[in-house]
Amino acid sequence: MNRDAYTNSVNLNINTDFPYLVLEVAGDQSAPRTPGFQVMHWHEDFQFIYVLDGILEVRTLDGSVQINGGEAIFINQNVVHLVEQIRGCHYNSFIFPAYFLEFYAGSPAKEFVDRVAANDRLPFVRIASADPWHGEITERLRQLAELERNKTDFYVYEVLVLLSTIWLVMQKHIAVPPKQKEQGISVRMRKMLRFIEEHYGEDLTLADLAASANISKSECSRCFRLCVNTTPCRYLTEYRLSKAAELLAGTDEPVGNIAAAVGFHQMSHFGKCFKEKTGCSPKAYRERNQQCPSAGGFSVIGNASSPLRQKKEWET
Repeated sequence: MNRDAYTNSVNLNINTDFPYLVLEVAGDQSAPRTPGFQVMHWHEDFQFIYVLDGILEVRTLDGSVQINGGEAIFINQNVVHLVEQIRGCHYNSFIFPAYFLEFYAGSPAKEFVDRVAANDRLPFVRIASADPWHGEITERLRQLAELERNKTDFYVYEVLVLLSTIWLVMQKHIAVPPKQKEQGISVRMRKMLRFIEEHYGEDLTLADLAASANISKSECSRCFRLCVNTTPCRYLTEYRLSKAAELLAGTDEPVGNIAAAVGFHQMSHFGKCFKEKTGCSPKAYRERNQQCPSAGGFSVIGNASSPLRQKKEWET
């Protein structure tokens, strides 16, 4: 399905021969470390989250759900979402492509994957402690987490067997609604958020963003308020800061170059916004979070040196 969406969060292992990623998150610590801070995002992979302690909230464009310790959630592919900790939380996240569950090309099992994949009426499945089949899934998620800590010679095979078993249990116990055409506001939001993803480094205005979805400026503001509870301007700033954080942690480019690349044309403004968000300066953030500096430059979507239109201040 060709879907307009916004922040495409790439599986860190996507370019390996086994694109399966397990994250262990405890408070503000993540292993493996993921640079930047949280913004609403999407990915083409399936995702399971297993909460060990605390309370986790998963927000989508259509609502939110809380997951308690001992519970889990399945998040469908291409669903725009944000994972937030309500209380100090410890959880595991498992991200993998849908084809892991299809066995082989042309397999009849693909039908059971396709009826869930990108189904707009099934953005997530909460696996609550009250569900009789809850333990069948959480126990296998626990086994996957343990397998990640103690890999065996049969690691890949064991992962695939466990994921397929989890999928089978879920398929047996959930009602999968038929797919339907997306609602208007979701379509508009995905167009605008895709536009931000592709042009965040350029000089943008509210009119530019509204035009990307063929709507008025007031409707654009209304969509952001209803779907992500913020203004278009604030979301754009947040997105730019998250991209800056990734570049600070993952490259050795000068701070000024990074600020310009993500759409900030005044260093003082960038530094002020960044410190308000992270509690530290860009330089201090880099020192705390630097991972693997690059030998040369870096690539971002959009280019501050060739803005969409060099005009107008952002309208709020």
